[in-house]
Amino acid sequence: MREVLGHFVSGIVVITAAGPDGPLGFTCQSFSSLSLEPPLVSFAPARSSSTWPRIREVGTFCVNVLASDHQELSIGFARSGTDKFAGVPWRPGPAGAPRLEGVSAWIDCALRDEFDGGDHTIVVGHVLDLGADPDRLPLLYYRGRYGVTAEPPTVE
Repeated sequence: MREVLGHFVSGIVVITAAGPDGPLGFTCQSFSSLSLEPPLVSFAPARSSSTWPRIREVGTFCVNVLASDHQELSIGFARSGTDKFAGVPWRPGPAGAPRLEGVSAWIDCALRDEFDGGDHTIVVGHVLDLGADPDRLPLLYYRGRYGVTAEPPTVE
C-alpha cells in the first residue's frame, strides 16, 4: 500500500503551536483543504505522535506549508526527542502559533474535530487566518523523495 500510494504527489507541512513550555511542531504529509464554507482544513497525525496530543491541548495551531528549500525543516520536525526549533527562525502568527520563516503558505486554525483514522487521527481545523507568498515554490514528496514543482506561471 505504501509503495502504490507513494505515487501520489503531496506537499509537506509542519504543524506548530505555542505550548505552555515553548513552541511545538511536527512534520505532516497528510494535509488537505476540506471546505470553503465554512473554511476548514484537515491533516492526519500518526497515533504514535507525542507532539499532536500537546498541540491538541493548546487548541490552536498553524499549518506551515514548506517551501522548496525547506527539506531540512521537514526532516528536523519529523524527529523525536530534539529541540525542533533550535536555529529555526519563526514569529508568532495571529493566533500565537509559530509561523516558520520563508514558508510558501501558512494557515492559522482552531481545532474543530477529530475522527478515528486507523493508525492516524483525522484532525479538522477551522481556518482563522491565512496567507501565502506566491514567489515561494512548495516542497513536494513523491515515492519517498523530495522534489520541487515547475516554475510558477507568469501573469500576463
